[in-house]
Amino acid sequence: MSIKGRWIATGTVIAIAALSSIGLAPADAQTLDRVRASSSLKLGYEPDARPFSFKTDSGAPDGYAVALCNKVADNVKAELNLSRLNVEWVSLSADARETAVADGVVDLVCGAEPVTLSRRQKVSFSIPIFPSGTGAVVSASAPLALREVLEYGEPTNRPVWRGSPARTILEHKTFSSVTGTTSERWLSDRIKTFQLAATAASVDNFQQGIERVLDRRSAVLFGDMPLLMDAAARSDNSGDLVILKRHFTYEPLGLELARTDEDFRLTVDRALSQAYAAKDFRTLFTTWFGPPDESTVNFFQQTALPE
Repeated sequence: MSIKGRWIATGTVIAIAALSSIGLAPADAQTLDRVRASSSLKLGYEPDARPFSFKTDSGAPDGYAVALCNKVADNVKAELNLSRLNVEWVSLSADARETAVADGVVDLVCGAEPVTLSRRQKVSFSIPIFPSGTGAVVSASAPLALREVLEYGEPTNRPVWRGSPARTILEHKTFSSVTGTTSERWLSDRIKTFQLAATAASVDNFQQGIERVLDRRSAVLFGDMPLLMDAAARSDNSGDLVILKRHFTYEPLGLELARTDEDFRLTVDRALSQAYAAKDFRTLFTTWFGPPDESTVNFFQQTALPE
């Protein structure tokens, strides 16, 4: 190699070293490498997905998933031994959320995403943050028989939707769910499968569904359990509503992050596991969903991973 060639090569090495020294990381670097280099963590949230994430009147993000992601951020800062960590909150629309992680817009989506096989083709997930699924809310004055059939059902070899007296109790009732949700599809499927003489009345949102239950136009409102809990709690007539303990479907929710980034996923899961095991977790949970029942307590105890 000529002297000129060696000078160019040396200059290139120096330039690369200089770029590294000012904190620039390669585009394909893993999340923790980028955070270490930039001292910045990008967290995405939905501004209208209460109680998991929402924008407050002051413009700051808040909610259950946001609180958990703040604990993740604290853990990232501690693990990387950073003197400071700039947490950038990125507001995401429903459409933008779908590709936010894959496109590198955010490092972690702090929402309530169902852990499904189709989504796992595009992103990875943390350990579950909530034992979601289809739940139901009824009026406190609803017939006891209806509540018992819905809440306790029949033995596993005899579905609640079939047979007497369960079928008799469920027939000629109006059931509601929010348009476009998995609960709407589930309800329609149950009515058709078991040829139940009942009416499915879809609503635009949970508030409308709650109003139908209160004025008895609908006997039951089905929907995602945490959203039902939040809508019922924020109703002016919350004392006239009963959230049934039963999950009709099981759809655990998790935080979304990039695929094939096991180091960051480990950091996220460690932060969540430590949060679930902490004494103040019950208080955090109660802030958004009310006191947890025994099954919920067991869920988080079983979900937390040991060191």
